[in-house]
Amino acid sequence: MPQKALIIIDVQNALCSGEYKTFNSENVISTINSLSNVARKKQLPVIFVQHQAKDGPLKEQSKGWQLAEGLIKEEDDIIVQKRFSDAFKDTDLAAQLSSLDVSELVICGMQSEFCVDSTLRHALSRGFSITVVSDAHTTLDTRVLDAKTISAHHNETWANISSYKYTPKVMSAKAIEESL
Repeated sequence: MPQKALIIIDVQNALCSGEYKTFNSENVISTINSLSNVARKKQLPVIFVQHQAKDGPLKEQSKGWQLAEGLIKEEDDIIVQKRFSDAFKDTDLAAQLSSLDVSELVICGMQSEFCVDSTLRHALSRGFSITVVSDAHTTLDTRVLDAKTISAHHNETWANISSYKYTPKVMSAKAIEESL
Protein backbone atom coordinates (compact mmCIF):
# COMPACT_ATOMS: atom_id res chain seq x y z
CA MET A 1 0.00 0.00 0.00
CA PRO A 2 1.49 3.39 -0.97
CA GLN A 3 2.43 5.57 1.94
CA LYS A 4 3.84 8.89 3.05
CA ALA A 5 7.36 9.61 4.24
CA LEU A 6 8.71 12.56 6.20
CA ILE A 7 11.78 14.08 4.51
CA ILE A 8 13.92 16.30 6.77
CA ILE A 9 16.47 18.21 4.71
CA ASP A 10 19.84 19.53 5.97
CA VAL A 11 18.95 20.27 9.59
CA GLN A 12 22.62 20.30 10.56
CA ASN A 13 24.69 22.12 13.16
CA ALA A 14 26.27 24.56 10.69
CA LEU A 15 22.81 25.86 9.73
CA CYS A 16 21.61 26.12 13.33
CA SER A 17 24.42 28.11 14.96
CA GLY A 18 27.19 30.55 14.18
CA GLU A 19 27.67 32.46 10.95
CA TYR A 20 25.19 30.39 8.92
CA LYS A 21 22.45 30.12 11.56
CA THR A 22 19.08 30.07 9.87
CA PHE A 23 16.11 32.16 10.99
CA ASN A 24 14.03 30.65 13.79
CA SER A 25 15.99 27.38 13.68
CA GLU A 26 15.16 26.43 17.29
CA ASN A 27 11.42 26.57 16.57
CA VAL A 28 11.87 24.74 13.28
CA ILE A 29 13.73 21.93 15.08
CA SER A 30 11.02 21.72 17.74
CA THR A 31 8.32 21.57 15.06
CA ILE A 32 10.20 18.89 13.13
CA ASN A 33 10.67 16.83 16.31
CA SER A 34 6.94 16.96 17.02
CA LEU A 35 6.07 16.01 13.45
CA SER A 36 8.63 13.20 13.27
CA ASN A 37 7.31 11.81 16.56
CA VAL A 38 3.79 11.62 15.09
CA ALA A 39 5.13 10.10 11.85
CA ARG A 40 6.95 7.37 13.79
CA LYS A 41 3.84 6.60 15.85
CA LYS A 42 1.96 6.17 12.55
CA GLN A 43 4.83 3.93 11.36
CA LEU A 44 5.73 6.27 8.53
CA PRO A 45 9.34 6.42 7.35
CA VAL A 46 11.39 9.34 8.63
CA ILE A 47 14.27 10.21 6.31
CA PHE A 48 17.03 12.66 7.19
CA VAL A 49 18.89 14.17 4.24
CA GLN A 50 22.36 15.34 5.23
CA HIS A 51 24.48 17.60 3.04
CA GLN A 52 28.17 16.82 2.95
CA ALA A 53 30.85 18.98 1.42
CA LYS A 54 34.57 18.54 0.82
CA ASP A 55 35.25 21.71 2.81
CA GLY A 56 33.46 24.60 4.47
CA PRO A 57 30.89 24.57 7.28
CA LEU A 58 29.27 21.31 6.09
CA LYS A 59 32.55 19.44 5.62
CA GLU A 60 31.90 15.74 5.99
CA GLN A 61 32.41 14.44 9.55
CA SER A 62 32.84 17.97 10.98
CA LYS A 63 30.74 19.30 13.86
CA GLY A 64 28.85 21.53 11.41
CA TRP A 65 28.02 18.51 9.22
CA GLN A 66 26.39 16.58 12.07
CA LEU A 67 22.63 16.60 12.51
CA ALA A 68 21.60 19.62 14.56
CA GLU A 69 21.82 19.43 18.31
CA GLY A 70 18.32 18.90 19.66
CA LEU A 71 17.05 17.22 16.49
CA ILE A 72 15.67 13.81 17.42
CA LYS A 73 16.73 10.87 15.27
CA GLU A 74 15.62 7.36 16.12
CA GLU A 75 17.46 4.13 15.31
CA ASP A 76 15.05 3.10 12.54
CA ASP A 77 15.20 6.47 10.77
CA ILE A 78 16.99 6.58 7.44
CA ILE A 79 19.87 8.92 6.57
CA VAL A 80 20.62 9.89 2.97
CA GLN A 81 23.91 11.67 2.28
CA LYS A 82 23.98 14.21 -0.56
CA ARG A 83 26.51 16.50 -2.22
CA PHE A 84 24.09 18.61 -4.30
CA SER A 85 21.10 20.79 -3.42
CA ASP A 86 18.79 18.16 -4.95
CA ALA A 87 18.46 15.22 -2.52
CA PHE A 88 17.77 12.85 -5.44
CA LYS A 89 20.94 13.65 -7.45
CA ASP A 90 23.53 10.89 -7.08
CA THR A 91 21.90 9.47 -3.91
CA ASP A 92 19.84 6.41 -3.09
CA LEU A 93 16.79 8.46 -2.04
CA ALA A 94 14.65 7.35 -5.00
CA ALA A 95 15.55 3.70 -4.39
CA GLN A 96 14.79 4.02 -0.67
CA LEU A 97 11.39 5.58 -1.39
CA SER A 98 10.59 2.94 -4.00
CA SER A 99 11.50 0.08 -1.64
CA LEU A 100 9.18 1.59 0.98
CA ASP A 101 6.37 2.08 -1.59
CA VAL A 102 6.26 5.80 -0.80
CA SER A 103 4.16 7.97 -3.09
CA GLU A 104 3.74 11.11 -0.96
CA LEU A 105 6.49 13.17 0.63
CA VAL A 106 6.09 15.51 3.57
CA ILE A 107 9.03 17.91 3.21
CA CYS A 108 10.70 20.24 5.72
CA GLY A 109 14.17 21.52 6.54
CA MET A 110 16.82 23.96 5.41
CA GLN A 111 17.30 26.06 3.27
CA SER A 112 13.94 26.98 1.76
CA GLU A 113 15.21 28.43 -1.51
CA PHE A 114 18.03 25.95 -2.08
CA CYS A 115 17.89 22.32 -0.99
CA VAL A 116 14.22 22.25 0.04
CA ASP A 117 13.12 23.83 -3.24
CA SER A 118 15.45 21.72 -5.43
CA THR A 119 14.37 18.48 -3.78
CA LEU A 120 10.68 19.39 -3.91
CA ARG A 121 10.79 20.20 -7.62
CA HIS A 122 12.71 17.03 -8.46
CA ALA A 123 10.21 14.98 -6.44
CA LEU A 124 7.36 16.57 -8.40
CA SER A 125 9.08 15.66 -11.67
CA ARG A 126 9.23 12.05 -10.43
CA GLY A 127 5.47 12.05 -9.80
CA PHE A 128 5.44 12.28 -6.02
CA SER A 129 2.60 14.02 -4.23
CA ILE A 130 4.12 16.69 -1.97
CA THR A 131 3.09 18.33 1.27
CA VAL A 132 5.36 21.13 2.48
CA VAL A 133 5.45 21.85 6.20
CA SER A 134 4.88 25.61 6.03
CA ASP A 135 6.31 26.30 9.49
CA ALA A 136 9.21 23.83 9.39
CA HIS A 137 11.50 25.15 6.68
CA THR A 138 13.78 28.15 6.96
CA THR A 139 16.78 29.95 5.56
CA LEU A 140 19.14 32.90 6.09
CA ASP A 141 18.64 36.58 5.45
CA THR A 142 20.14 37.71 2.14
CA ARG A 143 21.16 41.15 0.91
CA VAL A 144 17.81 41.36 -0.90
CA LEU A 145 15.25 39.64 1.36
CA ASP A 146 14.97 38.59 4.97
CA ALA A 147 14.59 34.88 5.75
CA LYS A 148 10.98 35.15 6.90
CA THR A 149 10.00 36.72 3.56
CA ILE A 150 11.94 34.11 1.58
CA SER A 151 10.15 31.26 3.38
CA ALA A 152 6.74 32.92 2.99
CA HIS A 153 7.42 33.52 -0.71
CA HIS A 154 8.32 29.88 -1.21
CA ASN A 155 5.19 28.69 0.61
CA GLU A 156 3.13 30.81 -1.79
CA THR A 157 5.10 29.70 -4.85
CA TRP A 158 4.95 26.00 -4.02
CA ALA A 159 1.20 26.13 -3.40
CA ASN A 160 0.75 27.48 -6.92
CA ILE A 161 2.95 25.11 -8.93
CA SER A 162 0.54 23.51 -11.37
CA SER A 163 2.69 22.14 -14.18
CA TYR A 164 3.17 18.67 -12.65
CA LYS A 165 0.84 15.76 -11.90
CA TYR A 166 0.26 17.18 -8.41
CA THR A 167 0.19 20.69 -6.98
CA PRO A 168 2.05 20.73 -3.66
CA LYS A 169 -0.01 21.19 -0.53
CA VAL A 170 1.43 23.72 1.91
CA MET A 171 0.20 23.09 5.44
CA SER A 172 1.22 23.82 9.02
CA ALA A 173 2.82 21.04 11.05
CA LYS A 174 -0.24 20.93 13.31
CA ALA A 175 -2.59 20.41 10.34
CA ILE A 176 -0.28 17.73 8.92
CA GLU A 177 -0.06 15.93 12.28
CA GLU A 178 -3.86 15.82 12.40
CA SER A 179 -4.04 14.42 8.86
CA LEU A 180 -1.44 11.65 9.18
